[in-house]
Amino acid sequence: QVQLVESGGGLVQPGGSLRLACAASGSRFRIASMGWYRQAPGKQRELVATMPTGDSTNYADSVKGRFAISRDNARNTVYLQMNSLKPEDTALYYCNVRTGGAAYWGQGTQVTVSS
Repeated sequence: QVQLVESGGGLVQPGGSLRLACAASGSRFRIASMGWYRQAPGKQRELVATMPTGDSTNYADSVKGRFAISRDNARNTVYLQMNSLKPEDTALYYCNVRTGGAAYWGQGTQVTVSS
């Protein structure tokens, strides 16, 4: 059973920074893609950033230049460095991992950007 443990959310003022982490365990297969999604109240879940394979990255237009995704394959961990945070970045952030032909989600970590 694949388990994802997220950490790093919290309350930050506009213009501040946060770093999210998601550690995956229990997979019998190589972990393929790792990424982050978010869901704000009343809105659909949306892609924030993903690393499909190797060092390639994909970002939502709204976070390009402010967020950076990275992964530590030895630790099966994916990170999301979030800089210049805006109130509209407030959401529940979910880690997503694809392995063994299946997709898994973390429990979500809340990010609130407010003064």
